[in-house]
Amino acid sequence: MAAANVLTTRDTAAKAARAKDEADVAAREAAAVALRLFDNDAELVADLLGVPAEELEREAKPVTAARAKEIIEVLRARAERPRSSRPRKPRTEASAPPPPAPDTTAPVFTPDGSRADAA
Repeated sequence: MAAANVLTTRDTAAKAARAKDEADVAAREAAAVALRLFDNDAELVADLLGVPAEELEREAKPVTAARAKEIIEVLRARAERPRSSRPRKPRTEASAPPPPAPDTTAPVFTPDGSRADAA
């Protein structure tokens, strides 16, 4: 039982490490893309994102210009792609209050003040 627990824990740790590495790569690529979209104006992008410009530049540095351009092209293609024809609910319906609770009957009082079952 303990050996199985160790193997499961190691597998989970390995998956978490891979996810962290993927997230780090995605963050570096996002920083590079943002800088490229704003003509490498690190101060402007840093102000928009609320991070120090030096940190932004350091994150973006490992990403090649070709990779940043490739990501931008993918994002543009995705933005130009028509949306699915699936009907969407209007926002007013989505934020409407929930429907009323099922009909519950209240006790019925008889003229003498005693309760009678509501049929």
